[in-house]
Amino acid sequence: MEPRIDLFTNEIGRKFAKRFANAGLVIDQSPLPKATQELVSLRASQINGCGWCIDMHTKEAAAAGESAVRLNLVAAWRESTVFTEAEQAALALAEEGTRLADAGRGVSDETWARVREHYDDDQIAALVALVALINAANRLAVIVHQKGGSYEPGMFAAFN
Repeated sequence: MEPRIDLFTNEIGRKFAKRFANAGLVIDQSPLPKATQELVSLRASQINGCGWCIDMHTKEAAAAGESAVRLNLVAAWRESTVFTEAEQAALALAEEGTRLADAGRGVSDETWARVREHYDDDQIAALVALVALINAANRLAVIVHQKGGSYEPGMFAAFN
């Protein structure tokens, strides 16, 4: 399938992308660890089947020094030994926050308690905002059939 529209060249799409990127900058500049940000974004994108965002976050994480082993195991993080307890809590929140319609109850109290054990209020605010933002990004890319494969690390720096 070909992309339905190029939101980056459309005037409205470009204006929206700039504001969307600015919201992402708030999260990027937060105290939430960068590795956690990329792992969470990658996991939500895997669940949502967003090839564009999987491509982006895999490449950004690798460019920042993330190991291939960890990137390859994100989809199976529960069956892996390479993620910290804090990262596991963030990944659980990402999954439950992404699968709202499937779970019917949203984020469980158990997952929320695990997140509270490992992150302070500013990090949690960034984590919740990140889950919301990546899910919105996934929907944008999937709706317009934006395919993965062409992303280059740092290519959206001009939007900030």
